[in-house]
Amino acid sequence: MSSVLQVPPAAAELAIAHFAGRLAYETDPSDVAADIGAGLTGWVLVDSRSKESWDQGHVPGAIHLPTREIAARAADVVPAGTSVVTYCWGPGCNGGTRAALEFAKLGYPVKEMIGGFEYWAREGLPVETSAGTTRRAIDTLVAPRDVACAC
Repeated sequence: MSSVLQVPPAAAELAIAHFAGRLAYETDPSDVAADIGAGLTGWVLVDSRSKESWDQGHVPGAIHLPTREIAARAADVVPAGTSVVTYCWGPGCNGGTRAALEFAKLGYPVKEMIGGFEYWAREGLPVETSAGTTRRAIDTLVAPRDVACAC
């Protein structure tokens, strides 16, 4: 028996609801970078990591707001009703999810940037530090050079 089909795929209408739902909650580094590059506004990017992590490198233009400070400081940093995209370290960390939950509790429309800062940097996107903005080499396992994902 097929390991893949041991549990049959969901019916199309259930799959549509599931995958559309995921896209309502998630975005990815490429889409965030595309919006930033195009100068599109209407949302803010929030880095929920510690100050030490932020100082090590972060997405240019992101707001630094550690998860533990969101409930107390969000209203002072992010205008009410503004859509928020959160991120933390990477897929092995649920900090971006916890930050998104905190914003949702405050009534903000929110998405999580899946892959977090790890995949932002691995895709060779700009990284800002106190020394300036740099780009790391593209990890060809996550963003092949000169090949568009076209997803």
